[in-house]
Amino acid sequence: MAETTETVEEKTQDSQNQQDQAEQQDSKKQAQSAEFSEATDTETTGHGTSIDILLDMSVPITVVIGKTEIIIQRLLQLGQGSVLKLDKPIEAPADLYLRDAKFATGSIVVVDGKFAVKIKEILGAGAAVTANKE
Repeated sequence: MAETTETVEEKTQDSQNQQDQAEQQDSKKQAQSAEFSEATDTETTGHGTSIDILLDMSVPITVVIGKTEIIIQRLLQLGQGSVLKLDKPIEAPADLYLRDAKFATGSIVVVDGKFAVKIKEILGAGAAVTANKE
């Protein structure tokens, strides 16, 4: 029993020593204030304005004609010729997304044997935020 009491006391003392060391290390790390000089406007260098580089970038656009949900068992049964029924009627416009933001609606057309989208409406910023919540 005496050995158990001594072991517990030793563990308690070790734990206290570790806490004291951690507190000493924390007290050595103090936040210091820093002073920064004020940024000034500078003239742009190079050709054109800074936005020109963005104007030549490509961005992916996703066209959504509808959505559906199926259980995994049904998904595993899909094969050639399977049909998935979507939630939108055929006359409903397709939704155009830039990343996750809906920015336009349009109708699906065919141009030179390929699918294309004829823009019907460009949505404002408020509509894009609303579309993200759908």
